[in-house]
Amino acid sequence: MVSSTFRAMGTTVEVQTSATDLPEAVRMAHNLFRNWDESLSRFRPQSELSALNRAAGRPFAASELLFAVVARALMWARMTDGTFDPALLHQIKRLGYDRTFSEIGTDTELPQLASDVSAGGGWLEVELDLERQEITVPAGVALDLGGIAKGMAVDAALAALQACGITTALVNAGGDLAVRGAPPDHDAWPIGVDALRGETILLRRGAMATSGVLRRRWRQGGIDRHHLLEPETGYPARRGLSTVSVIAATCEEADVAATTAFVRGVGSGARFLASRGLAGILVTSSGEVVRAGAWPERTG
Repeated sequence: MVSSTFRAMGTTVEVQTSATDLPEAVRMAHNLFRNWDESLSRFRPQSELSALNRAAGRPFAASELLFAVVARALMWARMTDGTFDPALLHQIKRLGYDRTFSEIGTDTELPQLASDVSAGGGWLEVELDLERQEITVPAGVALDLGGIAKGMAVDAALAALQACGITTALVNAGGDLAVRGAPPDHDAWPIGVDALRGETILLRRGAMATSGVLRRRWRQGGIDRHHLLEPETGYPARRGLSTVSVIAATCEEADVAATTAFVRGVGSGARFLASRGLAGILVTSSGEVVRAGAWPERTG
């Protein structure tokens, strides 16, 4: 097996497959991620998502891609009782994450807030018109589809590869990954888990995603911030966790579940994963590892 990488959706995307299939696999995956990034990035003023947010208060005629991703995001918001909230863009921007993280940097000290941010929950008022393929975001609300869009893009890339006959592949977008088939002479993919001090697991099918605060964090007015917000307050979640990794059938579900478990905290997060029959690890700020469900076999 061989691999190649490219930059898209604010991260490094790796495609791994056979040497024969790699050029075509990379071309297809790169085109797909580029198209998704151009349509769904909140950092691109010309993206369709940015246009939707500017149209807040009015029906917006959406592309099939944008409509599908928003619909899935709202579905997960309902299924998690709002813990996964795709309508926190105004809050995260006020907390300082108003440009790409490479532009913010970890050493930048941002000015303190002039006033408190508002709680989330605006997703409850987002309206979808399936017949017209229109989305209406209420005034004062804006969508951020970053995490779920990346997970869905991984799934879509694998599906596209399979459709053209590439049946053995791994697609990894910054740690959110999914696999199809198995490497030659193996029945599973060995996947390194950084949070477990180099432990490697065997992933036979499906996907794994990680949510955490080890990379996307900054300081604002002398206060540490990160990008995983608690909808009840609109502020970064403070539940004593550093990372959560989840294995699921799809990268979309793994991404949503990891974020939900992180925001809920160790106990509630582990119970959420168990309720969905998912395997996960929750790593506390002190380094304690809590395992949920049937975490895969360890190889090292």
